[in-house]
Amino acid sequence: MATRKPRKSELEQAADHLGAAAQEVGAAVSKKWNTAGDAIAAGVGAAKKKVLKERALAARSIGGLVKAAEAQLKKAEVQLRKAGDSAHKSILAAEKHLESTRRSTSKKLSTLQASAERKAKAVKKAVEKETAALKKAAAAETAAIRRKVAAPKPAAKKPEAKKVVVKKVAAKKVAAKKTAAKKTAK
Repeated sequence: MATRKPRKSELEQAADHLGAAAQEVGAAVSKKWNTAGDAIAAGVGAAKKKVLKERALAARSIGGLVKAAEAQLKKAEVQLRKAGDSAHKSILAAEKHLESTRRSTSKKLSTLQASAERKAKAVKKAVEKETAALKKAAAAETAAIRRKVAAPKPAAKKPEAKKVVVKKVAAKKVAAKKTAAKKTAK
């Protein structure tokens, strides 16, 4: 005999329909959540890729900037070292030049001093000889004048006036030589 299934009451059927609907709603919600999760995961993945790409680009550009800065720093260090070496060489050359100039100047100065002393002595001797000669000449002139004064005087002669002028000129020469000797002695 065939068994019959007992008929379900409407309440049981409604409960079954509600259960099936709940399962379908749960499946739909679950599917929506999965789709939303996949979309979010895809968005996050794309954002992550974009961030990583941007980071890589930034790292490359920063690396390039760092390399360029390092290259400039090396160039600056080389230029600084060259400038320092050049300055050191210039200082050494200037010191050598200064020392040689100082030596040659001191030699020239001592030579000039010795020459000035010799010239001063020679001028002094010349002045002394000239003074002695002038004294002798003056004494001879004085003696001649005394003789003439003692002798009767004829009219004044012009040659005597010339002799007096000669004495004045000779006295001026002696004075000029004395001042020249003093200047060279200083």
